[in-house]
Amino acid sequence: MVRILLILFFISSSSGVIRCTRDDGDNDLGFVTSLDPKLLSLKEEKLSHFRLYWHDITSGNNATSISVVRPSNLSATGFGIINVIDDPLTLGPKLSSKLVGRAQGFYTLSSQEEVGLLMSMNFAFTEGKYNGSTITVLGRNTVFHKMREMPVIGGSGLFRFARGYVQARTHTFNMKTGDAIVEYNCYVLHY
Repeated sequence: MVRILLILFFISSSSGVIRCTRDDGDNDLGFVTSLDPKLLSLKEEKLSHFRLYWHDITSGNNATSISVVRPSNLSATGFGIINVIDDPLTLGPKLSSKLVGRAQGFYTLSSQEEVGLLMSMNFAFTEGKYNGSTITVLGRNTVFHKMREMPVIGGSGLFRFARGYVQARTHTFNMKTGDAIVEYNCYVLHY
């Protein structure tokens, strides 16, 4: 047992980990360490902008947005509805445009005053050097406003430690079917 502890101590001290203590110097906290960003291969932070089209298809046999909760007393704003999504992300507004990823997550109609969504979704990329990387969007989307802004709260792969925002603008919305195409301009700081 002592041998294992010595090996673990040697590995942690040689990897650049710095132990943290309280301000008064007493009692090692143990669960917090400071790391040199170079240990995680983090380079200079950069700002990326990309434009995508999000296709929310609620109608037909190949729906990409499914209502999983419908309240018993439906309000004029749809308050309480929850949809799970696996929406295509394309380079152009046509569904036949190049597919570059999927928007996976959910949105809930969360406003009693206007049609306002709480959106929680990952843009999961499937093309080029971003294949396998994601950005996470979480925020309020008042769908009948011309432009909406939601924060990017994180990411994975090439978007680790991501932060930023997206701007959403409705390209088309079919009032009869509920299908929508939304242009997303994403501004993401990442390494």
